[in-house]
Amino acid sequence: MSPLFAASMAALFAPHAQAEDPAIVIGEVRISAQRAAGPLLSNRVLTSVDVLGADKVEDKNVMNSWELVGQLPGVQLTETRMGAESGKATFRAFNGEGYINGIKVLIDGIPSNVNSGNQRFIDMIFPLEIDYIEVVRGTNDPRHGLHNIGGNINFGTRQGGNYTDARLTLGSYATREGQLAIGRESGSFAQNYFMAVQKSDEYRGSGSDKYSLGGKWFVTSPGKAVKAGLVLRAYRHDAGEPGFLTAGELAADRRQSPAKNANDRSEREMGHASLYLDWQISPDAFFSNRVYYNRYDDDRRVTFTSNPAGSAPRQRRIWNERQAGYLGNLTWRVSERVTLDGGVNAEQQDNRYRRSRFAHAMPTDFGTPVLVQNDDTYTFDNVGAYVQAIIRPTATVKIVPGWRADKFSGHSSLMAGGAAPLQDYGWIEQPKLSMVYNPSAAVSLYANWGRTFQVLTGSGAPAYLAPGQATFDASINTGKEVGVKFKPVPGAEMRLAVWRQDATGEVANMPATGTTVGLGETRREGVDLQLSGRVAQRLDLWASHSLQKAEVVKAFTASGASLAGKEVFSTPRYITTAGAEYRVSDKLRFGLQGRAQGDYFIDSPNEQGKFGGFVLFDASVRYRVSEHASIDVQVRNLANRRHEYVWYDNFFWPAAQAQPMFSPGPGRSAFVSLNVRM
Repeated sequence: MSPLFAASMAALFAPHAQAEDPAIVIGEVRISAQRAAGPLLSNRVLTSVDVLGADKVEDKNVMNSWELVGQLPGVQLTETRMGAESGKATFRAFNGEGYINGIKVLIDGIPSNVNSGNQRFIDMIFPLEIDYIEVVRGTNDPRHGLHNIGGNINFGTRQGGNYTDARLTLGSYATREGQLAIGRESGSFAQNYFMAVQKSDEYRGSGSDKYSLGGKWFVTSPGKAVKAGLVLRAYRHDAGEPGFLTAGELAADRRQSPAKNANDRSEREMGHASLYLDWQISPDAFFSNRVYYNRYDDDRRVTFTSNPAGSAPRQRRIWNERQAGYLGNLTWRVSERVTLDGGVNAEQQDNRYRRSRFAHAMPTDFGTPVLVQNDDTYTFDNVGAYVQAIIRPTATVKIVPGWRADKFSGHSSLMAGGAAPLQDYGWIEQPKLSMVYNPSAAVSLYANWGRTFQVLTGSGAPAYLAPGQATFDASINTGKEVGVKFKPVPGAEMRLAVWRQDATGEVANMPATGTTVGLGETRREGVDLQLSGRVAQRLDLWASHSLQKAEVVKAFTASGASLAGKEVFSTPRYITTAGAEYRVSDKLRFGLQGRAQGDYFIDSPNEQGKFGGFVLFDASVRYRVSEHASIDVQVRNLANRRHEYVWYDNFFWPAAQAQPMFSPGPGRSAFVSLNVRM
């Protein structure tokens, strides 16, 4: 772990920090060093912040690391489980369908969304490499612009320290996984390495092979004023796609992969490189710099239906994306009452998207396409800047005004010929304001207000202005929240928040299919309640319940019918989490976790019924064999409940045959792991 982050975490656990910060921490965050200065941590500035510690992450058996975020309050997991296109985590009533990508993802503070906003770079990291996961909800964080509509998720990975940690896992569906994390720190030089291999037949027998490799090298000057580093990561994933099932197919055999999908598969490679340079200019001023490069290459062959009409249901989609960017941040502690924080960012994307369609066959023959629908090369460039002030007029009041602006440019070279410029949104301005009041050491009252934005993405119209194409303004989200965090009993923390987020001209945008649907004015609102703490010497409990609603305020269908009052599709009305960990002794501990969500409508007119609700429980036992080794057993979906992801296919079936399509989730599964720490 970096000394700068460790120092900030130490501040989080200090008594005065607990009194004034509305953030809630679940689990333990490693602290390997301390430093008084450094950058501002989110929980010291923002309001709706949750941190999931390493001990709640590193020993979890998951096929994909985005699943780990589901332990946090109000997080919806959209589990498509189609090979490498596995799903994602969202919150604040934004769904994970790929149409409205409202959550910014960062890895060690580096932007990690693909062009469309999807969260594919998360797959590069595995649980044993993660130090903490931080979720910032709402519209009041000025540090990030693009995709930061409802908030952001930052995966902090291990840096520094001296350790050798290994985890070997065997489990259901012929799952085999090995993870190795190594840290070496001596004097001014720190190096970290990570390797992982995961192989599985998966629940429906489609198969999945993952490989991940990473390294970090950091050097600090003798006086510790300057720190420089290099981070490299590489990842490959080969997986079959089992295909979506009709209701009839699901009832007949939920573990089947239909014949039409026998040739469906994903081949995905990703890479990352970043350079870090931090400078403690003075005891009161800190300057950080990040230069990064992200690479994403994906070849997906997919068959959506067995319907023989047309070639649209059988597609090969090839993405090649390159992102190069810079992040600069300056923090100046002017006095005990005022801190100024500001930064700039720039990102340049060079991307290519090719989509081909194929004739009906059982299974699809992806040899010769009958139609090449896309072969587009496009750029997407973003520059942005922000500033915020942390003002403490009294010891019990904190006021944080902020402001951010973003601008976009780019062009697309279309397959049909010619170049189309990106929509010109001008400078998108986003004012912010947060306030915290501590009437006592155990109570924090807070409120925030802010604006974020949504812009169109993809390789062609309407993101890019082809001849005759209508222009779009950026959709502006205005959010507000009030809440209270307090200690109901010693050792426990509770937070209650009420929030609302209104959007102008929201757009459901699916770059993979070139589909853009204007949702019009929308409103998302909800109530979040969460509790976390050590209620006894050996017992930890945590629970949350989020009520939410996303509805259309003003919009119309293509036929002119009003959608006002209809719920935004694929958005459950509640999300609940709960967990308990009991330490029988220093060697033995038991854990139980539950997660539930309500049903949701699967179409914009809300006419096709509700689907997708579930209640699931996971259990775990860990036994420490020796000082350096432990064994744990985990059972997922303990009650073997049926659950599935559901979407409404009115794209690939004729209108009269449009129907729900299902991706069943795994049944009860068990995993045994050997953990070694040196």
